[in-house]
Amino acid sequence: MSRIEREKRTVAQMIALYCRQHRHTADGSLCADCQTLLDYAHQRLAHCKFGEQKTTCQRCPIHCYKPEMRQRIAVVMRYSGPRMIFYHPVAALRHLLGR
Repeated sequence: MSRIEREKRTVAQMIALYCRQHRHTADGSLCADCQTLLDYAHQRLAHCKFGEQKTTCQRCPIHCYKPEMRQRIAVVMRYSGPRMIFYHPVAALRHLLGR
């Protein structure tokens, strides 16, 4: 699996965890706001100029998110990041190690 695909999967897991824990929808799917954020994050990852050599977005010298979306993803990551070790431990460790 490519680095970009792994990043897409990790961000999807983080957004899903955030949305589920904040009970945005009753049926377990993503709410409209979280789905919009996920679509935006996937779009940004697909067009990342660093490709397979990208770092985590936090360490990236180029911030390609719009300010509003950057703020929204930061809230999600602050909440989901520490909890990922319990729900998706392998993805969390890969993300922390930048691999």
